[in-house]
Amino acid sequence: MAIIALAAAGLALALATQLGVQLIQRAFPPRGRMVDVAGARLHVVELGPRDAAGPPVVMLHGASSNLRAMQPLGDRIAKTRRVILIDRPGHGWSTRERVADSTPAIQGRMIVEALTKIGVDRAIVVAHSWAGALALRMALDHPDRVAGLVLLAPVAYPWRGGAGRTNDVISTPLIGPLLAHTVTLPLGYLIANSGARGVFAPQPMPDDFIRDSETLLLLRPHEFIANARDLVTLKAAVVAQAPRYAEIAAQVTIISGDVDKTVSTGIHSRPLAATAPNAKLIVLPGVGHMVQYAAPDLVASEIELMAGRPIQPAATADKIAPANL
Repeated sequence: MAIIALAAAGLALALATQLGVQLIQRAFPPRGRMVDVAGARLHVVELGPRDAAGPPVVMLHGASSNLRAMQPLGDRIAKTRRVILIDRPGHGWSTRERVADSTPAIQGRMIVEALTKIGVDRAIVVAHSWAGALALRMALDHPDRVAGLVLLAPVAYPWRGGAGRTNDVISTPLIGPLLAHTVTLPLGYLIANSGARGVFAPQPMPDDFIRDSETLLLLRPHEFIANARDLVTLKAAVVAQAPRYAEIAAQVTIISGDVDKTVSTGIHSRPLAATAPNAKLIVLPGVGHMVQYAAPDLVASEIELMAGRPIQPAATADKIAPANL
């Protein structure tokens, strides 16, 4: 009887998850166009004038997220610039054929291919959190395509510990998909607000952030698994690429908060600023992980500055320009 009851509960949760996925997708449909690349179909939203002066600005979101988390910043920049928002492979409305295609190197190749298909040869890449490692990898592997980097609370180096027990379990064959297709959506729905508030802390989370950022898309099984895989494989990826950061010729602006509990500024941003030849570091006192929401005017002005200045050779650029704002 216990086995029958357990099976019935699992079936009920699976059916509830399928219904929840349909409701979530109906509430948050795709807003852009789909671009096919090798191994994925990427959801791309374009803002601003296509013929704007200067390089386009490409915005990449972090983990547990999608392009809508970057759209408020994108809307600001789009008043004067061409802005391209991209759902990373496997996130939002972007797909990827293999969940194993989780690393910055692979996702960077996919994004560069998509940019080529929409006519973008060279762009400023603005990246938050997990996508910091992705943007850095793009600058290493595709230097001719990156006009500059603006990194917001970026992941860049290995850290102590792992990616969290939940992500480890969800990345496990058989048991991970089983959980993702049964309990993840109902439980995730209950804790979505508290989890997001923790990422924003000590700043308050904006009203209606969960709705406006379409965060609930994350709870769909395929995306939840892809997100977990991204996080579980990230540490090894940055171990491999971090020794090459001194090769990055592009201008790099790093903006981080000094009380970020999600991505430590001391572990990631400060060492990166000391290593990348053309780096500027801005550390915001009392600011947590969501710097684009905590200091949107500053972030927008730094993007405009990056877009408007000539690219300096590594030999003449300032090493670090720290700021306590």
